[in-house]
Amino acid sequence: MKYIETQTLPSLGHAEVRIIAHTPEAARAVAEALRACFVGAEQRSYPGLDGDTRLHLTVDTATPADPARSTLATGLAPRGAGAHCDEL
Repeated sequence: MKYIETQTLPSLGHAEVRIIAHTPEAARAVAEALRACFVGAEQRSYPGLDGDTRLHLTVDTATPADPARSTLATGLAPRGAGAHCDEL
């Protein structure tokens, strides 16, 4: 039997972000970079199954953080922002 996880979608204009890293510091660094671009709620962290760190946060994609407004408003993708080789 295959387990399918069901989740409630975040409210319109928001995105739920899940970060998995080997250390809490690495997960926090990624969350901080996201908060530099988008207004975000407080992060929640959990221990992972293999000793890793799982960090969850919700960002408001409709309200960019002040320093990122001009970059996001141009609609230009950041360098290296293409799909990964395993993504369609």
